[in-house]
Amino acid sequence: MAERAESATLRTDFALLIDGELVRTASRQLDVINPAFGTVFARCPAAGTAELDRAVSAARRAFPAWRARSFAERAALVKQLSARLRAEQNALAELLTREQGKPLAQSVAEIDRGAAQSDGMVGIEIPVEVLADDKDKHIELRYRPLGVVGIITPWNAPVNLALGPLVSALYTGNTVILKPSPYTPLTTLKLGEILREVFPAGVVNVLAGGDELGAAMTAHAGIDKIAFTGSVATGKKVLASAAATLKRVTLELGGNDPAIVLDDVDVKSAAKKIFFASFVNSGQVCMAIKRIYAHERIYDELCTALVAEA
Repeated sequence: MAERAESATLRTDFALLIDGELVRTASRQLDVINPAFGTVFARCPAAGTAELDRAVSAARRAFPAWRARSFAERAALVKQLSARLRAEQNALAELLTREQGKPLAQSVAEIDRGAAQSDGMVGIEIPVEVLADDKDKHIELRYRPLGVVGIITPWNAPVNLALGPLVSALYTGNTVILKPSPYTPLTTLKLGEILREVFPAGVVNVLAGGDELGAAMTAHAGIDKIAFTGSVATGKKVLASAAATLKRVTLELGGNDPAIVLDDVDVKSAAKKIFFASFVNSGQVCMAIKRIYAHERIYDELCTALVAEA
């Protein structure tokens, strides 16, 4: 019954955000699958190069006024965003679970974690640093925004992994083009509707699209920095493409992380932590534990404890 109900209603209430306007039509559409049933449950517009050019132009126009605002002014708007995320947490979490597949409690926690991370980010002071001050010279270090930041996020934690670089860029005076994974674009597009009500037009633009849109972003001369979270293989392509325009690049790529367990641990306590770090989100997180090195004295006991956790 649930599967029939899921496939009976196709959600299409999604839009790109370009220059403060919600854009519901594009040359292409993305079908989004609910992994619980393997069926398409929603469809959203997919941006092409024309939409990307419009978004970049809007972000560049919005940059001077946004850069001119104080840290306090920008922080106040980020806190408004966090409040809206908490107010709409349940609806966003339900949509996130439907497109990504994680349990609802984990989706709720992801929205909450993103809001808390955003509040924490704008609590970081970025003062002017005086490097030298004497009769011969006065030297100050000031941090200035780069311009337009392109953010490309993956499917495993789309909201949390968008908010980190998004808030970092906005708080420091940059404007943004945000692109979610084509597998999980919907919650990010709904995030765009919230962003539209909080930030001035053009400061944040949200574009759903396929891999070709990400490639166009990394090569676009109007984008000054790329923040990419995803696989090592794609990260290499991002870095190579960005080199042509000397973009700044931040890469958060897949890990290959071990747990090292010595013989003086509380084995049952350690097993709980190791199991969680290995299997949370079905193990589909970059810092998931991939392998375990255990001291021979506690090896058998740890294996038994991990089996009990499973």
